[in-house]
Amino acid sequence: MKSMKLKMLAALALVCAGANAQQASHPDPVKGQATAAICAACHNLDGNPAVSAFPKLAGQHYDYIVKQLTNFKVQPGATAAERENPQMLGFASLLTDEQVRDVAAYFSSQKQQPASALNKDAYELGKKIYRAGIAAKGVAACTGCHGPSGAGVPGQFPRLGGQWPEYAEAQLVAFRQGVRKNNAIMTDVAARLSDTEIKAVADYVAGLR
Repeated sequence: MKSMKLKMLAALALVCAGANAQQASHPDPVKGQATAAICAACHNLDGNPAVSAFPKLAGQHYDYIVKQLTNFKVQPGATAAERENPQMLGFASLLTDEQVRDVAAYFSSQKQQPASALNKDAYELGKKIYRAGIAAKGVAACTGCHGPSGAGVPGQFPRLGGQWPEYAEAQLVAFRQGVRKNNAIMTDVAARLSDTEIKAVADYVAGLR
């Protein structure tokens, strides 16, 4: 009888452990909102920052936010973060893996307040690069990964539509200069673009919906 009780308790423990693990694997946007309070100074609580130096997180894909926050951290065995940013290193390092998932779930569930294209003169050039690429330079069309409306692909490519043009431009320049190193594809693409081309395509994606 005692042996049977022990087996039942052991089985119950396994069931509970499995349930707890399953529960922990599901991100909680409600908890994420509380965690987002530390992000609000730059990104606003709803992920729509008032300043173009900071990216719009509202409506961004969950997996992409998780990846970036993880890349901002120095991982075990590494001497530097995969995506180096002193400010974000400080914030991301405060978050547990669970909090990263929760805050990503929260921001991805928010509605983006999209930016707008600002440079009418660059519109056609940006449109051409985004939709058709630059064959002479070996630059593929941006639509191949990010889609015609800039919506991206969850789990693979980030949403670009409606992002601040200034932020998008800054990231392309960072990829080209090797300052941002956490995406080999974008490093290769940006290396083939001139300042004028980067500015044009960054401005164009801001107007995508």
